[in-house]
Amino acid sequence: MPPSLVIFDCDGVLVDSEPAANRVLAEMITEAGLPTSVDECCARYVGRTLESSIALIEESLGRAVPDEWRTDLRRRERAAWESELASVPGVEAVLRHLQTEAIAYCVASSGSKDKMRFTLSHTGLLPLVRDVLFSATEVARSKPYPDIFIHAAEVMGQPAERCVVIEDSVFGAQGARAAGMQVFGYIADPYTDVKGLEQAGAEIFSEMAELPILLGLDV
Repeated sequence: MPPSLVIFDCDGVLVDSEPAANRVLAEMITEAGLPTSVDECCARYVGRTLESSIALIEESLGRAVPDEWRTDLRRRERAAWESELASVPGVEAVLRHLQTEAIAYCVASSGSKDKMRFTLSHTGLLPLVRDVLFSATEVARSKPYPDIFIHAAEVMGQPAERCVVIEDSVFGAQGARAAGMQVFGYIADPYTDVKGLEQAGAEIFSEMAELPILLGLDV
């Protein structure tokens, strides 16, 4: 039976923003005095909110980052996205297929709504999801806790057991499973932790064109 609601993560699932974002974050953490590779950055921070990531960075540094650090990070991220950002191949067709099949969908991200609107607008996807954006900044706890997924399902009026989550991060998959939802793990990014996603209970796929079949939809 197809789900009654499909919940998409944003970064790495709808928009191919993770490579640039993690490169910039790794550079800035290194510049702050904590040498960090892109691989290490992905393993520790992908799927977290900015504030929870900064708390971990400050814990490792043993001091607070400067007040302007957040602003500089956003500025450098957006500069990288201006030249590199694209939608995930095939995801627009998936969203339109869900519309055709009258399957509800939404976006549940650790990022802020401003960030989502920027990346989704830049890639042309915003008109398809403008009214169904949910941010972890709206709930008490971010991924890997289930709060954002439970909140999204409640607002969309769908029971958790009929929801499917599309994630690329271990924290996201853990949160979705904790919410009692099925999870599909998208692994196109070479830095994606495939083993971690599987251990978190996600069913792995690598092409968005596969998703309608996985969801039990006619193709």
